[in-house]
Order: sequence, then C-alpha cells, then structure tokens
Amino acid sequence: MVELQYYLSNVPEALIYGLLAMGIYISLRILDIPDLTTEGSFGFGAVISVLVALNGHPILALFAGIVAGAVAGAITGLLQTKLQVHPVLAGIITMSGLYSINLVCYSLTEKGATTNLSYNKITIFEKVKEIFAIRGQFETSVVKSVVSLIIVIVVLSLIIWFFKTHIGLCIRATGDNPDMVRASSINVDRTKIIGLMLANALIGLAGAMASQSVGYADINTANGTLIYGLAAVIIGEAVFGKRGATIGMISAVVGSIVYKIIVAFVIRE
Repeated sequence: MVELQYYLSNVPEALIYGLLAMGIYISLRILDIPDLTTEGSFGFGAVISVLVALNGHPILALFAGIVAGAVAGAITGLLQTKLQVHPVLAGIITMSGLYSINLVCYSLTEKGATTNLSYNKITIFEKVKEIFAIRGQFETSVVKSVVSLIIVIVVLSLIIWFFKTHIGLCIRATGDNPDMVRASSINVDRTKIIGLMLANALIGLAGAMASQSVGYADINTANGTLIYGLAAVIIGEAVFGKRGATIGMISAVVGSIVYKIIVAFVIRE
C-alpha cells in the first residue's frame, strides 16, 4: 500500500509536466525553434495562478496561467520576427525579463515583498475534494491524478484538433519549410508568433497546475523545467519514434510519465 501510494503521488506531477513537454515539443519539433522562454513562462503562469486563486477563483487561475504563458510566447515571437533577434537570444531575453516581473508579482499581496506564496488550500484539487467530501492523504493523490488526467486528455485532444485546422497546418508547414510557406502567401511571422504563443500557453498552464498541486508558488519553481521537458520529449521519441504531430504530442506526455517513474524509482531505491 505504501509503495502504491508513493508511485501514485508522482502521477499528477508526471501528467502536469506532460503539458510542459507538449509545449516544448511544439516549439522544438513543430516550429523548429529552440525556445528558451520555458522557465520564464512556467514561473509566470505559476505566480499569476496563485494571485488569481487567492481571490477565490482556482479554476479561473488555470486560464490565467494559460494567458500568462501566451503573453510570454508572444513577446518572444515578436522579438524574433519583428526585431530579428536570434531565437535563442529572444528566449533568453524574455526569460530574464520575466524573472524580474515574477518578483514584482510576488509582492502584490498583503505579505509585501516575498519570493513565495501559498494557495491557502484554494486550489482546483481542494475544490474537488470539498465537493465529493474526500478525506485522507491517499485519496488526495487519487484526486490529483484523476483531475490532472482529465485536464491533460482535454488539452491533448484540443491541440491535436488544432493542428488539423488550416492555421495549425500552416504552423506545421512553417516549421518544415518557411520559404515554401512564404511563397504560398502565408504570413510566416504570424504563424511563428501563434505557434510560440500556443507552446508557452501550455507551459503556463503546466506552471499553474504544478503550483496548485504542491499548494504554493516560489520564484525558483521553474528551475530545471526546460531540462525536464527536453528529457520527456527525447524519451517519448525514443519510445514512439519521430512521427507526425499527433503521435508527437502523445509521445511527449508518455515521455514525461516514463521519465518521472524512472526518477521516482531511482530515488526510492
């Protein structure tokens, strides 16, 4: 029972970081852009989420995290396309700027200057427990796993559908051959910006959900998320191979789960 509870406690994080891996997959594999905005948009999504949740709106906080990530992606995209900044440097600039912005956001509550904020149990997971009158640590892990799984499935389905639409196909074509897309009278700059906004929106959502899962957000919450996401993408491709966007998205989530299970097993042993 203890073993099961231990591994089950790692499932929500694995699923949540699957959203992060999906975002990195979009920028790295579909757009073919090495986007380093990840840690900035993840942390931005986390702090915006906690600020909204503390006003009594934990569900709205998730959407706030999505918007925060999308804004970060838009800034990176504009730097790349309008100012002709190198993609790597554009990501670094946005990520560095967001670190300062995040520090300001943490000081917007009554606590004043601080580097961490607690949700005070105002999270989507606590709301579900309250609705169904669920008690106990093991049951909490189950609730987090189920809620995270539902959200990941919904988001994954929407993303797969999106990449089959006209604009989604344009984004995929831009990553494959931007010159051909430009010759077809498609605005390449616009598709790149939209693609980066979508990728970082997923990362912002992952930051919001991760912070709600642990019950707090910290200025260092996003440290190491880029490495985790890259590892998940690589592991997923090792399992499924390099295929289309649909399989790629699924492989990113599976890679996150496999990676987290391996880490949990090594720590346990």
